[in-house]
Amino acid sequence: MLLVFGLSWGLAKEPQLVNILEMVPDIQLELRYAGTNNFVGDVVDGYCRPICLVSRPAGEALKGVQAQLKPFGLGLKVFDAYRPQRAVDHFVRWAKDLEDTKMKSEYYPMVAKGVLFKQGYIAAKSGHSRGSTIDLTLVDLKSGSELDMGTPFDFFGHQSWVHEQGLTAVQRANRLLLRTVMLQNGFRPYDQEWWHFTLRGEPFPETYFDIPLGCEE
Repeated sequence: MLLVFGLSWGLAKEPQLVNILEMVPDIQLELRYAGTNNFVGDVVDGYCRPICLVSRPAGEALKGVQAQLKPFGLGLKVFDAYRPQRAVDHFVRWAKDLEDTKMKSEYYPMVAKGVLFKQGYIAAKSGHSRGSTIDLTLVDLKSGSELDMGTPFDFFGHQSWVHEQGLTAVQRANRLLLRTVMLQNGFRPYDQEWWHFTLRGEPFPETYFDIPLGCEE
């Protein structure tokens, strides 16, 4: 396992990650960890500006997904892509602080904070730091509205599992559509989070980048 500590992104001489908007300019972004609408309830370390980076192969694959969806009036919205290692470290510190539950009612109402590690919601290493894991959903291109997936992004609980039984027919269909188009374009899903996909054959499988997003160091 190689952990890469980088300079701020603008100073990188040979960037190995690219801005998704350069490859898929019409993709929608709602980068939750650069703001306070997330399970921590604060801006996460390493997210100084809402910049969305991915590995180039992942960007090419997302370009294919977007093109496949467009004739049906649908598109992608990304919540998170490349995640600096320092952000993962922030999540670990947050999970250990059992007194901080200000976002519990919205993001983990039925899960005790003390079991987030045991149940796999928080981990010391994340595939996101390798640059080829994406958290995303489907949107209606005309209205910009997200399709109903049954839960919000980052909802901790069995309701977010891909094969959750307590969903409406529309919610099941929407999850299946997202899963199908991502599979067809080279991504593998994660069964406990309907929004989470990793590129098969990712280019940096042993590298955990720690390049902050738009931060001056």
